[in-house]
Amino acid sequence: QVQLVESGGESVQAGGSLRLSCTTTEYTYNRYCLGWFRQAPGKEREGVAIADTSCSTGYADSVKGRFTISRDNAKNTLYLEIKSLTPEDTGMYYCAAEQAPCGIKTKCSGGHCYRVPPPENDMDAWGQGTLVIVSA
Repeated sequence: QVQLVESGGESVQAGGSLRLSCTTTEYTYNRYCLGWFRQAPGKEREGVAIADTSCSTGYADSVKGRFTISRDNAKNTLYLEIKSLTPEDTGMYYCAAEQAPCGIKTKCSGGHCYRVPPPENDMDAWGQGTLVIVSA
């Protein structure tokens, strides 16, 4: 059974930074692609970042440049660092796992193609979420 435990969510002021963590077992960490999704109040859940077992990453356009996803092999932990927080970043942040080999979803713009997070239906397991509240 895949277990994902998120932490790090809190109430912060706009302009601040946060680091979210998702800890799992060594078995899951080494065999699953891991990603972050978020759900803002009244909105559908959206993928924000993905990192596969080879540390290839992808980001949603809406967070590129402010969000950084990373994996810590020694701690079996996935991180999401968020800079320059805005009230629009408020929501529940979920860690999710897709068994490798995971699909690679790409988006192309102006002749350049880049990786983006997969749809939530591709994910095999979910954590309980950690709440981020950003006040203006």
